[in-house]
Amino acid sequence: FYTDWAWTSFVVFSISQSTMLVVGAIYYMLFTGVPGTATYYATIMTIYTWVAKGAWFALGYPYDFIVTPVWIPSAMLLDLVYWATRRNKHAAIIIGGTLVGLSLPIFNMINLLLVKDPLEMAFKCPRPTLPPYMTPIEPQVGKFYNSPVALGSGAGAVLCVP
Repeated sequence: FYTDWAWTSFVVFSISQSTMLVVGAIYYMLFTGVPGTATYYATIMTIYTWVAKGAWFALGYPYDFIVTPVWIPSAMLLDLVYWATRRNKHAAIIIGGTLVGLSLPIFNMINLLLVKDPLEMAFKCPRPTLPPYMTPIEPQVGKFYNSPVALGSGAGAVLCVP
C-alpha cells in the first residue's frame, strides 16, 4: 500500500489481492495436490513487498511509506480449508475463497490502522511525479481562435487560392 492513498488502495487491494491469492493458490493446489501452497505463495509475495519497502526506504522515504500487506494468515486459512475439503474441490474454492475474502481485509485494516497518520504522510511524502521531460504536453487546440493573426492567416489561406 502507498499510505497517501491508504483507504482507496485498501479497497482495491482487498478485492484484487484476495482474488489473486485464492485463484493462484487454488490453481496450484488443485494441480499439484500439495497443501501449503497458498502459504508458500503468500510468503513469497510478502518477501517481495519487504524488498520494495526497503527500496523506497533507501530512496529516503519514511519506513511506513509502504505498508507490507498481511497475506500469510489468510493463506494459512486457505490451506487449512483445502486440507479439510480434499475430496470436494469446489468446496475448497468456495469456502476457502470466502474465508480469504473476509479475513484478508480485516488483517490489512489492522495493518493500516498502525500507520501513524496517513494524511500527514500524503502531504509530507507525496508519490514521485514524472520529470518535466516526460510530462505529457496538452494539445493547444482552439487556443488561438480569437487571435487576429490566426483569423488573418485563415482568411488568407481561403482567399488566396491559386
